[in-house]
Amino acid sequence: MIPLRDSIQPHTVPVVNYALIALCAIAFFFQLTGDDGGARIVEQFGMVPARLTAPQQTPVITIQEAVQTSRGVVIQQRQHPLAPPVVPFWVTLLTCMFLHGGWMHFLGNMWFLHIFGDNVEDRFGHIGYLAMYLLTGLVAGGAHLITNPTSPVPTIGASGAIAGVMGAYALLFPHARVQAFIPLLFIFPVFVLPAQVFLGIWFVMQTLNGMAAMGATAATGVAWWAHIGGFVAGLVAAIFIRLTSLGRPAVTQQRKFANF
Repeated sequence: MIPLRDSIQPHTVPVVNYALIALCAIAFFFQLTGDDGGARIVEQFGMVPARLTAPQQTPVITIQEAVQTSRGVVIQQRQHPLAPPVVPFWVTLLTCMFLHGGWMHFLGNMWFLHIFGDNVEDRFGHIGYLAMYLLTGLVAGGAHLITNPTSPVPTIGASGAIAGVMGAYALLFPHARVQAFIPLLFIFPVFVLPAQVFLGIWFVMQTLNGMAAMGATAATGVAWWAHIGGFVAGLVAAIFIRLTSLGRPAVTQQRKFANF
């Protein structure tokens, strides 16, 4: 399911959310314009669990390549040592949030952040939202590190922090609704459902995939437990805001769309 819009109208301009999207876009631009397609940037600034659990060893990943031979094109594998990091390991827990693995990864993350981030920023306040975003991203990275402690694969993407935003949204806006669609072959059914249902389905899917792929992130290519950890951290942050006076008053005004 891909969200199109939500029903909550924020009271303030989400300047931090816009800034986060802009920073991710700038980082992605540098990846795209790199001589190696951004591979070295990913290896240097991505979070690699093996660099913490086996600091004396250089992480090595397996790369598949299409090679032209006399028998035609065959797929061969080769071992590739990662480029050395240029920042301490704990810094990569932050830098990895701004890197992405391709256009679909980047656009999907930024769209979800655009849909749900403005309302959460409105509730947390600008500084509080930035702190929540970064902290839930760190928790997400920690969840991936715990479940894949020896992985040599660089972990990148804002998905964990965005999962935190989604978890906070689910608790702070219980009456919100989301318009979404399912991309099929030739039809795109559009429907409206409660935001908690939409986000609940998303979380269940992450949990099921995380359990199925436990210890196999290198094969699946997705850090499922980072999503799970980020979402739970977002829920906790939302509970904290609701129990204290640090956040702004709850937003109840809804966008007036005909299909809402």
